[in-house]
Amino acid sequence: MFDPSAIQSALLEQGLDGWLLYDFRGINLLARRVLDFSDGMMNSRRWFYFIPAEGTPRKLVHAIETSALDHVPGDRTVYLSRGSLEEGVGSLLRGSRRIAMEYSPRNANPYLSRVDAGTIELVRSFGVEVVSSGDLIQRFEACWDDDQIAMHLEAERGTTSAYEVAWKMIADRVRAGNPATETEVQSAIMDHFHRLGLTTYHPPIVGVGPHSGDPHFETCAELDVPIAEGTFVLIDLWAKVDRPRSVYSDLTRVGFVGKEVPAIYAESFGIVAAARDAAIAKVEAAFASGTPIRGYEVDAACRAVIENAGLGSLFIHRTGHSIGQEVHGNGANMDDLETRDERMIIPRTCFSVEPGLYRPEYGVRSEVDVLIEPDGTVRVTGGLQTEVVPILRDY
Repeated sequence: MFDPSAIQSALLEQGLDGWLLYDFRGINLLARRVLDFSDGMMNSRRWFYFIPAEGTPRKLVHAIETSALDHVPGDRTVYLSRGSLEEGVGSLLRGSRRIAMEYSPRNANPYLSRVDAGTIELVRSFGVEVVSSGDLIQRFEACWDDDQIAMHLEAERGTTSAYEVAWKMIADRVRAGNPATETEVQSAIMDHFHRLGLTTYHPPIVGVGPHSGDPHFETCAELDVPIAEGTFVLIDLWAKVDRPRSVYSDLTRVGFVGKEVPAIYAESFGIVAAARDAAIAKVEAAFASGTPIRGYEVDAACRAVIENAGLGSLFIHRTGHSIGQEVHGNGANMDDLETRDERMIIPRTCFSVEPGLYRPEYGVRSEVDVLIEPDGTVRVTGGLQTEVVPILRDY
């Protein structure tokens, strides 16, 4: 629930004069989430909402949409012309020197870059320094309440059990002499989600052999291949319960269609699992000791294991991403590669840990979710895969 006093306390802690939230036709989802806009609330004109570190929040809304911010507290100013809009922004900012907006210097973190350059120029024209609201977004958009935590755990039960469905289907079809294809397994997983009341923005990745070596392979009819005996398969799936404000579970596991896993796959998986576990251990040690930890530090701990094995060039993405109402959420990412995410990892947030090694012939990835409980307990959801699943032995 939107709480201006909590935001004001955070602004004082960060030495900011205020937080200017802005949206035009839904471009700033983060601002809308912070202000508790419902999914059905949409406006066709620009609005601004300024939360000062001290004092009463202030609104700026257009004359034909004067009720745009009626659901949040504050003093309202109505603009009509472009000139009155600029005057209104200047009035909102009067007395401020340093404020936060959904902005990332040099677009270093595109997840935060929701305010267009022209609006930033307008704000700066009033002599105001604009800094990133990243830490505020982490605290007031990316943190889960108790209901969201419960929905994540419910979704995790469905995503975990989906692997039982997939592995058994693969084994049964091979034994029947009619191997299932990638898309057939994908469809079986989606049917499983539907039965459990789960939803997802995109079907899962089911990739065999070279397809598993593409981190964002698109499982589709045009590229479909059978999952035959002797093949290596990667399944990356994500889903959430089909209820408002629900959050995702996002997992990846790998298997081999046989009774014994060849050493080449087992060795690669061992390195990936060690990197995964090093990342988790880094987070656990930090919270156990009360030491602040930032996203890039987790990526560094994970990446070091793979680099020390001489395979750094095969790990071609960040260690993990924030998880929220979108599978790629708006909190801290575990990233010191694509970006340097300096946001702190805090309680009530969740993120993936998913190192991988990608070769032309096959790719290995192991993905779990890490939930920081309200009391700071580090909880891995989705279970730690300990070996490549020998599908014809176990199913």
